[in-house]
Amino acid sequence: MHALYRADHVGSFLRPPELLQARLSGMPADELHLLENKHILRVLEKQRELGFEIFTDGELRRSNFMSDFTDAVEGLDLDDAISRHWDDAAKNVSDGPAVSSITGIVKSRLKQKQPLTNRELPYLQQHSPGAIKMTLPSATQFPAISYKYGVTDTVYRDPFELLDDITAIMTSDLKSLATSGVSYLQIDAPRYSYFLDPKWCQWMQEELRVDTDAMLTASLRADNACFAAARREGVTLAIHLCRGNNRSHWYAEGGYDAIAERLFDELEADRFLLEYDDERSGSFAPLRYVPKGKIVVLGLVSSKRAELERKEDLLRRIDEAAGVLPLEQLALSPQCGFASTMEGNDLDEADQWAKLKLVVETAREVWG
Repeated sequence: MHALYRADHVGSFLRPPELLQARLSGMPADELHLLENKHILRVLEKQRELGFEIFTDGELRRSNFMSDFTDAVEGLDLDDAISRHWDDAAKNVSDGPAVSSITGIVKSRLKQKQPLTNRELPYLQQHSPGAIKMTLPSATQFPAISYKYGVTDTVYRDPFELLDDITAIMTSDLKSLATSGVSYLQIDAPRYSYFLDPKWCQWMQEELRVDTDAMLTASLRADNACFAAARREGVTLAIHLCRGNNRSHWYAEGGYDAIAERLFDELEADRFLLEYDDERSGSFAPLRYVPKGKIVVLGLVSSKRAELERKEDLLRRIDEAAGVLPLEQLALSPQCGFASTMEGNDLDEADQWAKLKLVVETAREVWG
């Protein structure tokens, strides 16, 4: 039986200015490591203080949510990228802060040089006040953003072959992690949002040159291979889906309806952390496809906006969701991490902790 964790969070926290400046200034690695330790201890204590039962290091050692993978393999050109459009509800990204590229292009056969969580797990094992939650990027993250025709196709015949190679790397690491004392393994898989948005379905067909149904099937198979490798008694397995989260911007919209039946039925996850903070996420109706025994973590609290949600609104929306999926199959969290990139979203630490406090307080009121 996997843990319920009624109050959850996606994993990443805002980097304090001191740490962000140190990384940007090129501080020597040993000094940077000590500074990271200092702030990781602080965020671990803050999670304990707020009442969470699972603990992450806030991804404070990463430059972005998937850099544990890109740092661990050879074969990526991090100075190259696929052009993608970021937007938000009010303005084109060109009118706001620069949105950093967190992608890289595969230029040679991938070769793993170190474990993905090599820099993170030992310190967490020593200092976490409770169950450790470790986040990793989904293997499905990379074919759409790291496969470039004219470059990658010289070493991988198509995006499917690249996905297979990445899955092999991920399964090996997840198998090891599942026996290392980690209680909660979460795969971050924003690329499923492409299947929810017609413009990105068209992009996959035209630019990635794949059939979208075939790519969905391959994606589900890849993530299930990762879950199978990590399946152990006492280890909670989760997948997080969002529609983009870079400096408070997003790139996709659309409800889960288009893939809900296959997503919830076929993915062998214990928990689905779903973005539900605004109208871009659609209704709760697709939750009717969630089988018994699986938990949906409602991402009702925005990690993109500083404005604090009202508890009464959260309670109302949880009640609405419970009209589709039984309350015992629900939990609560922010809709995404607060810093999918090290620059973080457009709010401050006080806002972040206030939102996380609200998550815990609301979860206690609903589930006890």
